[in-house]
Amino acid sequence: MTLETISENRSFDGIQGVYRHASAVTGTDMTFAVYLPPAVESGPVPVLWYLSGLTCTHENAMTKAGAQEHAAREGIALIFPDTSPRGEGVADDEAYDLGQGAGFYVNATQEPWVKHFRMWDYIAQDLPDLLFSQFPLDREAQGITGHSMGGHGALTLAMTMPETYRSVSAFAPIANPTESDWGRKQLTAYLGDDPAAWAAHDATLLMREQGYPGEVLIDQGTEDQFLDLLRPEALAQAIAARRQPGVMRMQQGYDHSYFFVQSFMGDHIGWHAERLWQNA
Repeated sequence: MTLETISENRSFDGIQGVYRHASAVTGTDMTFAVYLPPAVESGPVPVLWYLSGLTCTHENAMTKAGAQEHAAREGIALIFPDTSPRGEGVADDEAYDLGQGAGFYVNATQEPWVKHFRMWDYIAQDLPDLLFSQFPLDREAQGITGHSMGGHGALTLAMTMPETYRSVSAFAPIANPTESDWGRKQLTAYLGDDPAAWAAHDATLLMREQGYPGEVLIDQGTEDQFLDLLRPEALAQAIAARRQPGVMRMQQGYDHSYFFVQSFMGDHIGWHAERLWQNA
């Protein structure tokens, strides 16, 4: 697979790189970022995927989350994918919450999205195949996290593929999209009007049905301006009913911004590092 280097910068004695490749899954060029900690000089390191939210690219978390210092200290790599396919000929919508920048981490089955919007397969298989062939990363020690739409993606991927993702956390995830306007609109557009097709992409429903074999960590701000759309209470009830190991923390006074994410990023990276190095 051909990998184009866009930039590489020294960061906390590691390398923050941005790269582009042609994706066979999306049928487009895709851009992503990788942070390699200094520990790679001694061999392959664990991997933490960070999935971003609506309107974001690979760049938002890379520059705003304050993650590199923590990753360098813990000796784990960070992967920042894009949130959707992009480019000429790729379907889009005038609304910020549908189309380019709003892939919702699903494989679309409906026109006009079906041709390119296959973000589940891109994150779960296509991009990993490239990364593990090109970088000194440990495929047996992968964790996943994300913010908002990305938190939704992280939780649904981890609960569906626990053999792949050995640790999972989320920042203010869209927790119950089948019952929210941040979900019903997009799932209908991408997957059709049958709610049965949506269930595999709802963290609350997945938690009720199967949970996650390890612990989960979820942070949610009490002053989040999108609380009614995120529906954290539905996920909290499912966690309690299932007696799922882990913790869901309501953080007093925090909103939905990257100031919230960077405030707790160190906690999350430490959480993942502890579990991933056990599998490394």
